[in-house]
Amino acid sequence: MDLEKPPATASEIHVPAPTGWPMTASFGFTLVLAGLITHPLVSVFGAVILVMGLVGWFRAVLPHEAHATVPVELETGVALTASREVRHLEIGEQGHRARLPLKVYPYSAGIRGGLTGGAAMALLAILYGLIGHKSIWYPINLLAAAGSAKLSAMSYEQLLAFSGAGLVLASVIHIAASTLVGLLYSVLLPIFPRRPILVGGIIAPLLWSGLLYSTQNIINPTLNARIDWPWFMTCQFAFGVLAGLVVARHQRVFTLQYLPLAARLGVEAPGFMAEKDGEEPKP
Repeated sequence: MDLEKPPATASEIHVPAPTGWPMTASFGFTLVLAGLITHPLVSVFGAVILVMGLVGWFRAVLPHEAHATVPVELETGVALTASREVRHLEIGEQGHRARLPLKVYPYSAGIRGGLTGGAAMALLAILYGLIGHKSIWYPINLLAAAGSAKLSAMSYEQLLAFSGAGLVLASVIHIAASTLVGLLYSVLLPIFPRRPILVGGIIAPLLWSGLLYSTQNIINPTLNARIDWPWFMTCQFAFGVLAGLVVARHQRVFTLQYLPLAARLGVEAPGFMAEKDGEEPKP
């Protein structure tokens, strides 16, 4: 028994004191290994941190283990009443597991939002081609260059001309990307229910544009060499605002997390038939 530790009373208990030294030691050990593939100074710095963490850790348990005093909180018991019916827990009640958000937008809303935003983005891109290059085919061929080595090798004059393969390929790329981003909006917007336009119209386009800026040289070198970033950002914001508006205007639906596994699997059995429709099961 630790003689230096004051005796516990009825209203408090002694527990091992919290310490951050184990985390410090693990961080130092990580730096030691990282230095093997980076620079020896990283390993030296990590070794110093590792030794500091181990010394602090050992001092917390030797010669006597450090303790902290925690007050005891008494809980009042809940009287249980007998019932012949099975009572189903609500989501989050009595520690019942719940995954947030509880409601999401249907996938159809994401598809509609993505196609609407994609249409606006396509119109702005064609307008850019008319104003900046006197050709509606210029932005279309630039986008199609991401999937065709022949189109990516075109000269400026060739990019201004009509290309059937470029039109088909650009349409497929644009529709697929717009649909996928729209589906992503239907999943992410319920996480930010108070500011859907801020997230969908500003934050998401900024993140998406930053990702494209860092990878465009690999995905589409032709577009990266000729892209007009102010126009590109305008198209991204237009897509985000319209897609966010369309998705946010749809009514959200409950997720299936509150249903039993049998109901989610479609098992037709007594007690589950009504639950699939969101109603209370009938005995």
